[in-house]
Amino acid sequence: MAALQQYPVAVQAKCPTAGKSLNPKSVKLSFSGNFTSLKLTVKLAGKTKSGGGASGAKMSTAAASYASALSEAARSNGTLETTSAEVEKIEKLFSDPQVFSFFANPIISLEKKRKMIDEIAISLSLQPYTENFLNILIDVRRTDLIKEIVKEFELFYNKLTDTELATVSSVVKLESQHLAQIAKGVQRLTGSKNVRIKTVIDPSLVAGFTIRYGDTGSKLVDMSVKKQLEEIGSQVDFSDITLAV
Repeated sequence: MAALQQYPVAVQAKCPTAGKSLNPKSVKLSFSGNFTSLKLTVKLAGKTKSGGGASGAKMSTAAASYASALSEAARSNGTLETTSAEVEKIEKLFSDPQVFSFFANPIISLEKKRKMIDEIAISLSLQPYTENFLNILIDVRRTDLIKEIVKEFELFYNKLTDTELATVSSVVKLESQHLAQIAKGVQRLTGSKNVRIKTVIDPSLVAGFTIRYGDTGSKLVDMSVKKQLEEIGSQVDFSDITLAV
């Protein structure tokens, strides 16, 4: 799994959900915990399985609705940073195929799944409303959206905090001081208040690194040896060279 680190550069300024399973067009999400009385309405799209076409669009819309509700709740309660850290923990947990399969299995009762969430909340030291949020996903049978919700939450977090996400790919793990320098460079390019660095190990680069940033990682800074070799190869014609056998 990719590592995620935040670099503040330059200017910086338990209660399980009760009731039977739900499958409405919209549902009131009641977050218990440090809130006085906070209810958020999430528009639910029909349940889908694939990630492409119209079905993919419905899944993305549903995930964005849940992520928006969670991010707004965290912002209103002043716990956006803590919630972001917890979402990363949840992402790592559900990247385990056994964990994902357990919650996606329709044969396993909701009660067993809620009990497991209780144990997870204690193990990961989750805030009460984050635990309640997971229980809501269990009740509406949308734990299959966890990975999409994490991605959407990251987008909302970045927007709310004026943060640019940059993915740095390298052959070996880069030192923290190098990542900090990269973060400062990305901040100069984008003018963002904060920069978050996600690191990925990519042996195919040979050496050096690449940086992707912007919407959906549309912008690229390529400082890899692989790129340099490709450029050299495109400028030199080796077709007339005959190798002795």
